[in-house]
Amino acid sequence: MIITRTPYRISFFGGGTDYPAWYRQHGGAVLSTTIDKYCYISCRYLPPFFENRYRIVYSKIENVMKIDDIVHPAVREGLRFFKQERGVEIHHDGDLPARSGMGSSSAFMVGLMHTLHALNGQMPSKKQLALESIDVEQKMIRENVGSQDQVAAAYGGFNHTVFHESGEISVRPVTLSPERFAELNSHLMLFYTGIKRTASDVAASYTHNLDAKKRQLRILKDLVDESITVLTHRHPIEDFGELLNEAWLVKRSLSTTVTNPEVEAIYARAQAAGALGGKLLGAGGGGFMLLFVPPDRHAEVSDVLDGLVQVPFSFEFSGSQIIFFEPEKNHDHLLAQQASRTLQPFHELDGGVTSFELATPASRARVAL
Repeated sequence: MIITRTPYRISFFGGGTDYPAWYRQHGGAVLSTTIDKYCYISCRYLPPFFENRYRIVYSKIENVMKIDDIVHPAVREGLRFFKQERGVEIHHDGDLPARSGMGSSSAFMVGLMHTLHALNGQMPSKKQLALESIDVEQKMIRENVGSQDQVAAAYGGFNHTVFHESGEISVRPVTLSPERFAELNSHLMLFYTGIKRTASDVAASYTHNLDAKKRQLRILKDLVDESITVLTHRHPIEDFGELLNEAWLVKRSLSTTVTNPEVEAIYARAQAAGALGGKLLGAGGGGFMLLFVPPDRHAEVSDVLDGLVQVPFSFEFSGSQIIFFEPEKNHDHLLAQQASRTLQPFHELDGGVTSFELATPASRARVAL
């Protein structure tokens, strides 16, 4: 049995410049951090008693014999990447909902790849984990996604990630004092708008012709350097919030699907109550909104956004991790059983329960990806 824990991320600046179609020509950069909210994936070899070879449990339950029959695209292509012929059971649980701008799809992909590597007795580097996850999402699943989310989930931490024209990706940790990190964290508020959207669909509205967005993308990239200067040169922390506002005004001009009247109303109420800046996380369209608010105005912002779910968070610095590992016992014996079994299909037991559910805190919700 293997269990991985992979963090979600918050992207501050540079989103959009991490698409290969852009950075392969112009270079790109993002400033982002992972937070203490996670995607959990458990995996084990499926015992020889089941009539199916693959069992996948998320918001749905899939029991199939062939990889090609798996509906979940990340699981299907991940298993195909590893040429996983032996049956496995995979469970997913997440702290935050899917389709919310927190990089949940890529966190799932990174966590799954990490789990399957471990199941096969391998210990991938963070770089390998990130690059393989990017390949599966972009080339095998063919999702319209960038490259920052997989890097953030694999590495963890508060990073300046640079995407070179050569295709190389450099991860540069931003070194700040604990007091400066705490000061920044204390000015950030995270709210769930309740608006679900698929990032790939929103991104498709502006990534199909990125050259037409050169002005906006160059501004977004420049803001990465400006924001790092604010943090590292001890400029007033409020300058960071003002840059977030500037970035949001640029980002929402990328496409009409990045924002909508409901999102604009939320942002306007927050600004009137004291927010200096903010943005929708991810491609836009809905999901989570990050706000930069002086601590003495938090209560006012919470009051005007009382219909939204607020999520307290802290920065995290570990990235994807194996948090549980139990070696398989009697491996050769089980393989022999599976190869020559004459057992009848394993039917449901006691009220239909045929598998365990991963025990998680009550706040953790199973989500669809």
